[in-house]
Amino acid sequence: MKELLAGASNVGYHPGMEATTAVQGCIPTAGRRERKKQRTREALVDSAFRLFSEKGFEATTVEEIADAVDVSSRTFFRYFASKEDVLNTFQEEQFAAVSEAFTARPADEPVITAIRHAAVDIIRACEDGESGFDPERFGCIRQLMESSPAVFGSSLEHGQKKHAEMTRLVAARMGVDPDTDLRPHVAASAVNSVFHTAFELLSSGTVSAERFSDVLSELLRLAEDGINYPAAAPADR
Repeated sequence: MKELLAGASNVGYHPGMEATTAVQGCIPTAGRRERKKQRTREALVDSAFRLFSEKGFEATTVEEIADAVDVSSRTFFRYFASKEDVLNTFQEEQFAAVSEAFTARPADEPVITAIRHAAVDIIRACEDGESGFDPERFGCIRQLMESSPAVFGSSLEHGQKKHAEMTRLVAARMGVDPDTDLRPHVAASAVNSVFHTAFELLSSGTVSAERFSDVLSELLRLAEDGINYPAAAPADR
């Protein structure tokens, strides 16, 4: 009888079942932990942007951002290296979306044309709150870039860090090796410059347009047409 009961209790048992069950039991726990971390990170980003909008970038401290989420400054630094790093998360999302859209453009489309379509579409999505972008965060960054040299400098630095990736994407579209062909480097640098020129023209009131995407579209169209402009005719001598 004992043998029958023992056999019945071991139906479906196999060596290592305890380990498998233990691992499976950890999966929901690990999943909850990751979701909690993601919620904390998003809460910190929300807190930062709200405070940046209310107080300005320089006047906002890491301690205030963390306190608003009821966590410590130490917790903040587990997710971000600095206040600027919070802003860069939005720019990272923008760059990733532009890169994906650029790669998806028709394979025979010239480089600057493809970038113009991809970049303008994504920036308009940011402005209009489409494709998961937050228009208030986009507007906040624009305002901070106008009012804070630190934010503007951080944006410039972020663009420079993305130069290698944009060069790689341009080279792939051109079908060339960026180690031996310098054109992808020139194109990537030109695009980075156009982005910041668009912002400077808009913030200074040099152009009448109100939307960043409209200024960016026009500047990229000019770059698309070519910038080797003819010199003025020499004066009669």
